[in-house]
Amino acid sequence: MADETQPAATETENPGAAALAAEAAPEGDGAASAPTSAERILNQEEIDSLLGFDVSEDQMQDKSGVRAIINSALVSYERLPMLEIVFDRLVRLMTTSLRNFTSDNVEVSLDNITSIRFGDYLNSIPLPAILAVFRAEQLDNYGLFTVDSNLIYSIVDVLLGGRRGTSAMRIEGRPYTTIERTLVQRMTEVILNDMCQAFEPLAPVSFTLDRLETNPRFAAIARPANAAILVKLRIDMEDRGGRTELLLPYATLEPIRKLLLQQFMGEKFGRDSIWESHLATELWSTRVDIDAILDEQIMSLSKIKNMEVGDTFMLNASPDSKIELRCGGVPLLKGRMGRVGSSVAVRVDEAVQRTDASKGL
Repeated sequence: MADETQPAATETENPGAAALAAEAAPEGDGAASAPTSAERILNQEEIDSLLGFDVSEDQMQDKSGVRAIINSALVSYERLPMLEIVFDRLVRLMTTSLRNFTSDNVEVSLDNITSIRFGDYLNSIPLPAILAVFRAEQLDNYGLFTVDSNLIYSIVDVLLGGRRGTSAMRIEGRPYTTIERTLVQRMTEVILNDMCQAFEPLAPVSFTLDRLETNPRFAAIARPANAAILVKLRIDMEDRGGRTELLLPYATLEPIRKLLLQQFMGEKFGRDSIWESHLATELWSTRVDIDAILDEQIMSLSKIKNMEVGDTFMLNASPDSKIELRCGGVPLLKGRMGRVGSSVAVRVDEAVQRTDASKGL
């Protein structure tokens, strides 16, 4: 009897040993692996996906996980339909103008348009690069134009007569020379002129180059937490080329935000000509009450309180006095009082010149 009850007593007195034995059992044993299957540990890829971090994708495409919740306050560029049309027009204009500028076969393509915080963009700029700060005159604000090193050396190589079919030589660890900065400045001015033409059908905006910077910290045009629109462009010149990026803070686009909300060029918000004509017709047939004022007097409250039946008040009006016609307390017309049959009538002589106070009513 003692040998038969001993294993049962051991299992009840030491339940931890049974758990350790189950963990040490082979994986093929279904009964032993059942307790561990409920406690699943996330691997690194699943943790990155949950938090919205993915090193294989663009860091600025944060559309999932916790990062998407953090950036939910950003206004998506998709809420500004006309903005994409403007940048498509910019790409076509740049293709033509850069071909004339470089005398080479240039292809400009629009990679994507995203919304990003200004501070995150400054930290993501690959150095070395040249940052052009430009000013939008009519919008009274600034924008940022970034040219990467590949495009800089490609433009210098093309403009100074480099051979075709050979990639531009890139020298690391040295600042850009005056010649390189001047050539990039000329290219930037050409692109800013194209931007003026791209915005012209929507609103007249003049973009002028303010300065060139090589340190992103010196190109701060907005607060780090401010939202901005980032446009990535690709410029290819046969075997050479590079990327350029255009950043416009939302504060810059705010004055023309209503125009950017249009679904198509010239859209009129909330206006329907048929409804307007119908409303105008109904207004012309609307009946209103008009008061004819012969005279007005200011009297004390005690005199009005002591009035009795049969009292007579003298009016400051003569037979030649004009009567004022009012609608809702607003003076409209003046005329003379008369009679037509058994009715009292007013013949209109003139219109009342309305003041600013009466127009406000």
